[in-house]
Order: sequence, then structure tokens, then C-alpha cells
Amino acid sequence: MPIVKYPRAREPLYYEWDRRAQKCGLRHTVYAVNGDQYTGEWLDNLVHGKGTQIWKSTGAVYSGDWKFGKQDGYGSYSIPDPVTKEYKRVYTGWWKNGQKTGQGVSFYPNGERYEGEWSDGVRGGWGRMYYLDGSSYEGQWEADQPNGQGMLLLPNGNRYEGAWKDGKKHGPGRYFYVDKGQLLEGTWAEGIAKCGVLVDFGRDKAPAPPEYPIPKIELDDPAGVLAKAQELLDDSNN
Repeated sequence: MPIVKYPRAREPLYYEWDRRAQKCGLRHTVYAVNGDQYTGEWLDNLVHGKGTQIWKSTGAVYSGDWKFGKQDGYGSYSIPDPVTKEYKRVYTGWWKNGQKTGQGVSFYPNGERYEGEWSDGVRGGWGRMYYLDGSSYEGQWEADQPNGQGMLLLPNGNRYEGAWKDGKKHGPGRYFYVDKGQLLEGTWAEGIAKCGVLVDFGRDKAPAPPEYPIPKIELDDPAGVLAKAQELLDDSNN
């Protein structure tokens, strides 16, 4: 009886090509169709682990941790200067799901700097902001604005300590006029002092004190003054 040999069944070649195309583990530079390039680790065809991504359209570079295709962990993001072409850091710190989240430092094009906590890509939590004019704010942040308790320190040494809302002084606080040796303690609404008491504070050591000290005034109803301040604040919120 003749022996009939049948050819071994083989899977289509595109199955093998697909397996070879799947990226997993450490790879050399991989180029995308749009010109972006990535060098580093992969998992299940997604960037995962340690790696560096360069975006062709902007020249931006991210180097650090990745998780399933997104920045996740610790990493640094930089962009090239449009004139010198030298790379400048934009952000160094922690990421989660492609967003700045946790502790990090951000460097702004105008020279300002923020050090502190981030939430979903914006300033949120406790942090310190250094402004271009030499002033600084340290305190609570929410939705990328000072919100909660914080201190604003001005270049001449004057400072405000108290409540903030949407980036403005709002609520009870104290303003120290260090240059004059005076202290204003009261209530603010949308950045404007609505009610308070101004007293001398360190006047003898102030560099430019007023000619005469502030006379002391005895209040017959201090509780009434505070109640009026709270009333003004409530009206501004409505």
C-alpha cells in the first residue's frame, strides 16, 4: 500500500511576523511613523520600565519610568531652547498615568520655579513658588492656585500670612509691614483688606518707620468688630 505524505500544516507567515514585531524587554531605538523615537524597555508592545522618549514635532525629551505606555514613576521632561537649541528642564519629579503627580520641581520659561506637590498635572497640595519679581509663596495649593493657608513673602521683606482662595488673599490674615514696623491683622476678600486693626510691630527696628507711632485705641466691643468683619466676608462670597 503506498504511503501518502501530507505536508506539515504551517501557520500563515503573518503570525510569525506579528510575533517578531511584538516588543517586549529591552530594545534599541524604535522609530514611530511620525518620527518619534523611544529607547528603553517594553512590555506587551507598550513602553514599560525605564526609557527615553523624543518627540519629533517639539524636540521634547522625557527620560524616566514608564507604565503601560505612559509616564509613571520618577522622570524628567525637557524641551530645547528655540534659539540656542540647548535642552532646558521643564519638570523633574513624580508622575502617575502620564500626569505630574506627587513631589516635583517645575521650571518656567520666564525663570520662575515651583517646588512641591502636584495633583493630576497641576499644582496641588503643599508647595513653594518663586516668582520673577523676587517674591515667593509657600503654602497650600489647589487647582493650580494658592488655596488654603499660605505665606506670601515680598522682596522688601513684607509678608502676608493667612487664608487664600483662587490665588487671592481671602479670609483672616496678617500683613507685616516690616519696612514700616507695622502689622495689619484683619479680614481680606478677593485680595482686598476689608476690615482690620493696624498696630506698631517692631517699629524701633524698622528701616523706614512712620514719624509718629500709631495711638492705641481701646475697643468697647471687640467681638462686634470681628462679627462685622465676618459679615463683610460673607457678603463678598455671596
